[in-house]
Amino acid sequence: MSSAAHTSTGSAPVSASAVASTHNPARTHALVFAIMVVILVGAPLLGVYPVFMMKVMCFALFACAFNLLLGFGGLLSFGHAMFLGGAGYAAAHAAKVWGWTPELAVAFATLCTAVLGWVAGLLAIRRQGIYFSMITLALAQMVYFFAVQAPFTHGEDGIQAVPRGHLFGLIDLSNTWAMYCFVLAIFLGGFALIYRIVHSPFGQVLQAIRENEPRAISLGYDADKFKHRAFVLSAALAGLAGGTKAILFQLASLTDVHWGMSGEVVLMTLLGGMGTIFGPVVGAAVIVTMQNYLAELGSWVTVVQGVIFVVCVLVFRRGIVGELGALLKKSL
Repeated sequence: MSSAAHTSTGSAPVSASAVASTHNPARTHALVFAIMVVILVGAPLLGVYPVFMMKVMCFALFACAFNLLLGFGGLLSFGHAMFLGGAGYAAAHAAKVWGWTPELAVAFATLCTAVLGWVAGLLAIRRQGIYFSMITLALAQMVYFFAVQAPFTHGEDGIQAVPRGHLFGLIDLSNTWAMYCFVLAIFLGGFALIYRIVHSPFGQVLQAIRENEPRAISLGYDADKFKHRAFVLSAALAGLAGGTKAILFQLASLTDVHWGMSGEVVLMTLLGGMGTIFGPVVGAAVIVTMQNYLAELGSWVTVVQGVIFVVCVLVFRRGIVGELGALLKKSL
């Protein structure tokens, strides 16, 4: 904690460079990032279904956004589905009813969830621990009820047949490869932004608050302000994933705003490795893969997921990537 405190007293660039020169995590992260890009670019070329890969990227971005709040901010939200699903409805409505181009629809959805996150954060950060989690869950249920009752969401039918449109009015996203490049660019951009946030002075202070909030407050930092900003950033990035997913599948439904989705993203984050950079990506890939390839089991998929989660928690307490990083003695 002393290192975190030293970082937050104005010498963040110096201490960060000192740590980097000792452990050189930046080189490791750059290598893993390059491998991840190669996999994402090469997988469809090797016969992997492009829509499946795009679904993985949407959920991976959602999990990374959640990890920003939980893994680096220490705030457990049980209501992140309201941002994923809410952004889906916003993007779908903008694209179908207003006729907006996909990039504007996704940007609008991201802005809407940022505003929603700002309001929800003001209410939630007034409490800590389980009370914070319960407030986020209650707010998410209110959003779910709104999604059921509001006329423009079309209730249980959702907003269907959402047009993918033309990117910047030029590129037809009904072409699978054009859509793949669009989703890939959004995922990599969102991932890079999260990486920058985590390794910025703001991210260092946020982690200091997570480790010892009274100590951070004693150093002069407004803990509630930092947590609120982290909540808004996490909400906006989750909305970015939700808006992209709605354009991809041409659908916005109650599934994405249901409380079960909030539990699913917790599962992805813990399975991959909470507080790691690449853990949520791996966790999302594992969960989405299970959902797709075990779909023939029907409702038993949930049971299988539960069993795998229990086994992973018992065997890999720090998550898949967390345990791998500990084994290799690398920061992942």
